[in-house]
Amino acid sequence: MYNTHSDIWIAGAFAAVVVDFVVYPFDTLKTRIQSPNYEKVFKDARTGAIRRDVLFRGLYQGVWSVVFSTIPSSGAFFTTYEAVKSTLHDSSTRKISPENSNYFTQGSNASIKLPFTHSLPTPIIHAIASSTAEMVSCLMLTPAEVLKQNAQMVQSSQESHKRSNVTAMRQVLSRFKARPWRLWSGYTALVGRNLPFTGLQFPLFEYVRINVISWRRQRKERHAKRGESKSYSETMDQLAERAGLTGLSASVAGLVSSTVTTPIDVIKTRVMLSATEECGPPFDKGKVETRAGVLTGKKGTFEASREIWRMEGVRGLFKGGAIRAGWTALAMSLYLSLYEGGRFYLENRRKALDGV
Repeated sequence: MYNTHSDIWIAGAFAAVVVDFVVYPFDTLKTRIQSPNYEKVFKDARTGAIRRDVLFRGLYQGVWSVVFSTIPSSGAFFTTYEAVKSTLHDSSTRKISPENSNYFTQGSNASIKLPFTHSLPTPIIHAIASSTAEMVSCLMLTPAEVLKQNAQMVQSSQESHKRSNVTAMRQVLSRFKARPWRLWSGYTALVGRNLPFTGLQFPLFEYVRINVISWRRQRKERHAKRGESKSYSETMDQLAERAGLTGLSASVAGLVSSTVTTPIDVIKTRVMLSATEECGPPFDKGKVETRAGVLTGKKGTFEASREIWRMEGVRGLFKGGAIRAGWTALAMSLYLSLYEGGRFYLENRRKALDGV
């Protein structure tokens, strides 16, 4: 690969910003469904019917906190992921077939050399790389997640609906003026959710991608022997593998990983929604009224999980699981295909400029 760290950073940030705007409404719905007061706030107390005008209002509340944090956090994730993965592969005593070497390493041209060698299996290398990258990324992402999920729970009136996005974020920010460190509440819960998710997703993603690419190449060879192969330029062929097949592999990996880790996601949501409890007086009631379903008092990960289990049982741990699995499959497919497509473009551009 001919990418530099800046190429990786730019490609990752671009992909993340695009995906944030596409899937953010689904994330808002998931947060509201997972809130402990979902039945009281978003359902009619008399009939039990969903209050669609409330549930689907202000779906982009808090989006800017995520967008602004996505650029550094996604760039940091992919830069760390590619660097660690490339470094571990370069120090491995296991042989990688030349045919698949590019897709296994996917590394920067500035990888670090380790003073030792190892024989770790490829899935373990991918799990270590993705987990390390996730811990770095979460340091930047946690404040945005706390702001976002609390803003998503602010319910605006019909009159202020158009201004609810800005007003909701202002109300949430005002709660953290006295104690800004509370913006990192839920870092442990976020890492606790993202590490299993990422540690499962990326090895699965890399495995599926390698096999899909291998299947496609074998299929092309069979067609070529029968004289049925279509004429594609080398550039288009590489783009199809690096963007198209990457998107397909990412959707499969995202669907499986998000389903398995839904209980951890529910706990993370409850912990972050409780972050404003010790940050000052309640939200002012006026044109914008908050009915955020938060846990009573500040809750840690263990306390939150125990309360969910006691009050809602197993079903409560899988709240919002279907919608999370659906939008994660879509998001990861778009995210990683845009990332690989961006890297491919920047790689070719850099080669042209360098005369390679």
